[in-house]
Amino acid sequence: MLSKSTVPLALAQPTPAERIRSVLVSAHSMTVVTDGARTEVTRLTADALAGHVHLHPLATAFRPGSTPLTLEFTDVAPTPVRDRVRARVTVTGWAAAPYRADAADSQCVEFVHATLETAAGTAAVDLEELTAAEADPLAKCEAGMLTHLVDDHAELVPLLMRLVRPAPSPGARRVLPVALDRHGITLRVEYAVGHHDVRLPFPSRLDDVDQAGSQIQALLNSARRASHRGRLFAGW
Repeated sequence: MLSKSTVPLALAQPTPAERIRSVLVSAHSMTVVTDGARTEVTRLTADALAGHVHLHPLATAFRPGSTPLTLEFTDVAPTPVRDRVRARVTVTGWAAAPYRADAADSQCVEFVHATLETAAGTAAVDLEELTAAEADPLAKCEAGMLTHLVDDHAELVPLLMRLVRPAPSPGARRVLPVALDRHGITLRVEYAVGHHDVRLPFPSRLDDVDQAGSQIQALLNSARRASHRGRLFAGW
């Protein structure tokens, strides 16, 4: 069960199908469950994933001898926040034979459904939704961008907090970026006990990774113009 956090639902966010696509293209590992056996696959890339499994629509008639197969992915925040697991993705289907990690060709899998589990709950996605959805343009570079912000520009994170409305409760111990997507950036505010997430939307939706710099700069410019609303962080 993922820990609960508060993000205003009115703010634009990726759909469950888009979140799943983004997790699949950025995953570095997965667990394959078939015939009661669990196989850990590491050093995964989007191309490597296609080399392991190939998803097909579910046949109308169940084929005797098919083996149920589950792919499990864990989306972990790249920054050292509390409760780093942001989402879990499970893809289920039927395979003609038990999974073989050493197979030369990808395993054909008849797709049943995918589920996305986050702090907000669990959503099921069918193959039509998953095929129509786009991975977030920042998915593959999100980790590098967030770690760069924390490691080289940590002073900008408290600055961004000036944009949070309503203002967080005083006494926060730490704030770190926890997610970045085409719609905005999410910050995690940590207290002595508990934490919550706040989302800052970009002025407009990103269509390309090259637009990220200007959108983040626009947030920072707005934050510099915002009035300072008291001491939010211990020692700040």
